Amino acid sequence: MGFEDVVRSAAPGGNVGKPLMLAVLALLASGALFRGGTAEQPSSAGAQPTPNPGAGGLLAGLGGLLAKLQQGGLGNVANSWVGPGQNQPVSPGQLGSALGPDIIRTIGQRSGLSEEEVSKQLSQVLPGIVDKLTPEGRMPTEPELSQRL
Repeated sequence: MGFEDVVRSAAPGGNVGKPLMLAVLALLASGALFRGGTAEQPSSAGAQPTPNPGAGGLLAGLGGLLAKLQQGGLGNVANSWVGPGQNQPVSPGQLGSALGPDIIRTIGQRSGLSEEEVSKQLSQVLPGIVDKLTPEGRMPTEPELSQRL
């Protein structure tokens, strides 16, 4: 299963257009979640561990995303996506606030989607994507992630 398959399986109805695929890639693999080349660290004690920020790529992007959601007040929601059980939903407004306007703007520019559409579509697919990338209820190791993709 490739990354595109993970994104498609997480989208309602499996229908994912190229702009949304670009938005997800921009979020997870572009470094949009990093400042000065390092992942932002989670602020709460119950946060998921952030992988080696020097590793870059999808794994560091996933850790950066989870850290950003923790800092943005969506820690319990993000933890539900990683852990077993139901994935809690997130509204476009909550996600946009947690990620911040700079990240949403950057993703919009890279994907060609409006900022409103970026927040809306990511709020629909991110719970499933994070869930599929973390089936053991924790951040995957690089070898585990490469086996899934």
